[in-house]
Parts: sequence; C-alpha cells; structure tokens
Amino acid sequence: MKQVLVLATTNKGKKREITELLKGFPVEIRTLDDFGPIPEVIEDGETFDENAYKKASFTARILGYPVMADDSGLCVEALDNAPGVYSARYAGEEATDAQNVEKLLDALKNEENRKAHFQCVISIAVPTGAALTYEGRCEGILTREAQGENGFGYDPLFFFPEFNKTFAQLSLEEKGKVSHRGKALQEMAREMDKILDWIDINMPQFERVPCKGK
Repeated sequence: MKQVLVLATTNKGKKREITELLKGFPVEIRTLDDFGPIPEVIEDGETFDENAYKKASFTARILGYPVMADDSGLCVEALDNAPGVYSARYAGEEATDAQNVEKLLDALKNEENRKAHFQCVISIAVPTGAALTYEGRCEGILTREAQGENGFGYDPLFFFPEFNKTFAQLSLEEKGKVSHRGKALQEMAREMDKILDWIDINMPQFERVPCKGK
C-alpha cells in the first residue's frame, strides 16, 4: 500500500518533479488540487525553516496526511542576506519577477561585492506537528544585468561559476543537479526509506470501533 504524501502547492511542475524523483518508492504524490479549498497559510516566519514548517504542519493538520512544503530565497552578502524570506515580494506584495530583479540591481548598483547564495528548506510534517527538515544551498555571483531566458525569479542574475552561466541560461536538468532546491530534494530522496518509516511511526493511529446496530 502506497503512502500518500501531499505537496503544499498547486504547482503541477513540482508534482512531476517529486513523482519522478520518488518513483522507486511506495509513495503516492498529491497536491492541494486534489482536495477542496483550505485556509491560506500566512508565511510570516523570519526564516525559511519557519515558513516551510508552518506550511507543512498547518496543511497536515487540515488534511490529515503527511505534507511536504518548501521555502526558498536569495541571500545577498552585501545586503546582510536580504531579500531572504522576502525574496518573492522584495519589491512589494504583488511584485513581478522583473520588478524584484530591478529593485535588487538598483540596491547593488554601487556594490563591488556580488556574492550571494540561494537557500531552500524542505519540511515534511505529520498532523501531530512532528517534522523532518532538509536543506540545500547554492553559492553564486550576481551579474549587473539579466542574462538568459529560462528559470524564474532571480535566476537571470544568479551566475553559477562552475557552469559559467546564470541559472536562467541552464537547462532544467542542469539546474536540478546543482540548485539549492535540487540539493535539498536529493538529500530527501536519499533518506526516503527512513522518512517512510518515520511517517508510519508518527502518524496518528485511530482506533477502529465496530458498528453497533440494534
């Protein structure tokens, strides 16, 4: 019998990625699209770990299944690791990727230190609140103008020296091997057998009560 693992997302691409990564394990991947509407999770944590755990544990309590959630962002050395957890809304709550990129370039226009890293935290939580955490990090250098058409977010600015390209110039396969999220997922996949045992132990056990009729 397969273990249901819910991804706290409606992103079909993430579902395909995780399904492919875990295809050798007895896991059935579902997303929020497989359920009715649930309350929105407010991501107001001060760290990636807090936000990932909040999404995973809240959704697990609502749905009654183990849930996997992730939070990630860009940390710029010269900006004291900003935008960090605010990466997606750096230029405002409804900001586009282009607006976030423009604001970051403006903040760094007089900076020689272009060092930055992407960070990702994955949390797998069960309805009781217990959780496992996996992390990934990727170091790079920020360019002075956008380069490349692939990816999203800050990818056009994030230059990865090992490949001599920005993330937006990499193929999905190349990026998946070296990105912060790719590293966290790979670490998770390597321990999936242990994760499934942990879920089995920590999921609430409901007592079966026979139906009593007259």
